[in-house]
Amino acid sequence: MAHTTLNRRALITGRVLSTERIVPPPGYEIASIIVQARPERLDALEAAITALPGCEIHARDTRGKLVVVTEAPDAGSLGTMLNTIQSLPDVYSAALVFHAIETA
Repeated sequence: MAHTTLNRRALITGRVLSTERIVPPPGYEIASIIVQARPERLDALEAAITALPGCEIHARDTRGKLVVVTEAPDAGSLGTMLNTIQSLPDVYSAALVFHAIETA
């Protein structure tokens, strides 16, 4: 690997960084999602959400609300999970209410 001299111009243009040196932190991301859905379809929706990898139902309200706790390896996967839940049938809305990064 070629060594770049550290100077102001190299630092500003990013030439001192390489993708080889970027190491993602170990760990995972956890989140809570509030889901508002049709109350009469809550049982089917709960089954669909718990079938998704890393998802569990933490609380349920008979008026159509679910608190979903999910775990993902990165923020992109977490966003994909939120979009997946939001696009399930009978879901009115899905909102991220808590997010944390847990390190190993």
